[in-house]
Amino acid sequence: MRVLVTGAGGFVGGHMTAFLRGTGAGVCTAPHRNLRGGFLAVKVLLKKLKPDRIIHLAAQSSASLSWNAPRETILTNVLCELNILEAARQAGLSPSILIAGSSEEYGLVQPEEIPIKEKTPLRPLSPYAVSKIAQSYLAYPYHRVCGMRVIRARAFPHTGPGQRADFALSSFARQIALIEAGRQRPVIETGNLGVVRDFTDVRDVVRAYWLLLEKGKSGEVYNVASGRGVALKEIIRIYQKHAKVKFRLHRDPKRVRPLEPAVVVGDASRLRVRTGWKARIPLERTLADLLNFWRNQIGP
Repeated sequence: MRVLVTGAGGFVGGHMTAFLRGTGAGVCTAPHRNLRGGFLAVKVLLKKLKPDRIIHLAAQSSASLSWNAPRETILTNVLCELNILEAARQAGLSPSILIAGSSEEYGLVQPEEIPIKEKTPLRPLSPYAVSKIAQSYLAYPYHRVCGMRVIRARAFPHTGPGQRADFALSSFARQIALIEAGRQRPVIETGNLGVVRDFTDVRDVVRAYWLLLEKGKSGEVYNVASGRGVALKEIIRIYQKHAKVKFRLHRDPKRVRPLEPAVVVGDASRLRVRTGWKARIPLERTLADLLNFWRNQIGP
């Protein structure tokens, strides 16, 4: 079996390719720039590789950063997917395709909508969220009209070793590692620590993606979530247990997102019933692994 992973050089893509190699699958990758390029180049690539499965992860993946480059975010995220879907259709290929969406699509959820199900209304709060909704909607007609096997995942926040520092949990870990190395004063810059989020280890998320390709129903949307809400202040307490130094907290207004929902927790029962998946890796282990990743990156 040959599996094409787009965005393999990114955070989730790196973990996805590592997981696939552990299964014995043949893995091929496509650089992000190739997908943004001409449609014909993508068509040539797919005809050459003839993948049995495509895991589409390539994207501008930050809701916050999407406000700095809204046009680029929309074009990158939607055009890359369109090139893949249309190239596969025109080349006469029939791979199973997984589209990696985001819980950001739900946006401004109401308290009575927790835990969030796939039928929850979409109220996006960023250009990134809009781009992921567009990706989801774009995939559906290729399933329904063209008969392609396309599965849509909506992953809730996930983290782990290798995540960029512009995401909150990774930012905290990096700052702690810098303090331990004597390269930052003992103050952690934070945003709103009162919000509650549903965090899953990235290694559990990529396993969910693979199970969805194996067992998911074409055209369906599946939440990928632990189902457990954790306040960011509790994340800080866990980090304090693992840190080798003491530190203070400082709330930086620039790190507070406007209209940020107080609670975002997902219901992954559809995924669980269809595939048997559930999150395995405890959050404390995830955070310890992430902190050790940054310690290794920064050095003594």
